[in-house]
Amino acid sequence: MIEITPWHWAGFIVCILFLVALDLGLWEKRKPGQPAGDPGAVGFRRALLWSGLWLGLALLFAAGLNHWRGRPEATQFLSGYLIEWSLSLDNVLVIALIFSAFRLSPAQQHRALFLGVLGAVILRGAMIGLGAVLIHQFHWLLYVFGGFLVITGVKMVCWRAVPVPPEQNRIVRWVRRFFPVAADFDGLKLVTLVNQRRALTPLALVVVLVESSDLIFALDSVPAVFSVTRDAFIVFTSNLLAILGLRSLYFLLAGALDYFRHLKLGLSVVLLFVGAKMLLEPHGRTPLWFQCEIPNGVSLLTILSILALAMAWSVAAAHREKRGTP
Repeated sequence: MIEITPWHWAGFIVCILFLVALDLGLWEKRKPGQPAGDPGAVGFRRALLWSGLWLGLALLFAAGLNHWRGRPEATQFLSGYLIEWSLSLDNVLVIALIFSAFRLSPAQQHRALFLGVLGAVILRGAMIGLGAVLIHQFHWLLYVFGGFLVITGVKMVCWRAVPVPPEQNRIVRWVRRFFPVAADFDGLKLVTLVNQRRALTPLALVVVLVESSDLIFALDSVPAVFSVTRDAFIVFTSNLLAILGLRSLYFLLAGALDYFRHLKLGLSVVLLFVGAKMLLEPHGRTPLWFQCEIPNGVSLLTILSILALAMAWSVAAAHREKRGTP
């Protein structure tokens, strides 16, 4: 078994930066005669290709962990990746509402998603590092994380995504309070000139909303991944590989959101499960009478089963609705 060193961290980050640059370059590539700054609509085949590429990289990384670090860590990585990827599906639904409210063009959508994902990578890295340090120093925080996930899972069942007009959004109102915002878009620019003064464009507001929504989801997903492993390297790599596929995942699923109507219920059950797992497992030196340890393989199969049932239920409901049957 090889030891994870700072060189492995650096190598992973360099590979990610290269793939992000490649991703951006190919997404932004224009067809002949297309105006600069307008890559046009994102096709289903291209979104499917990149979604498959990010998934393949995650599976390849898991295979590498299995070979050099052993099956337990590979299973932990896959569990963490699945948790983060499934919560990213819910994030796709929220992003779709934001884009619909601002009526973004396809070019503006994937510019906002690229900037949002890039910010999410930095944000997740900081949160994971802070979480790993705190958990190492204070093991009892895992019980706090577990309780938080259980409460979040219960609240998610009752929460419904309702479109909010941009002018009524709290974050938008907060940004407008401190920065001038232009009334109209200026192509793909985040900053423009209004009466010879710099002002944010509505696209900048969208990026802020995407970042803030990811922050909210990170408050759930990062503690959830800590429920299957305490290894910061596995938490970091599983989070990033899942998040980096978010943009292509959005364009792949944006036209089929009706098939995910019961996904939120499935995700709430997943959060309840990982929260309960975190509460039941022993942490630190404080033995509790109700403690029990759930094997990582069992956790992975449980999460897969919950998501598969939620997806099957959603697809069946959508087909029934199309046939006009109750």
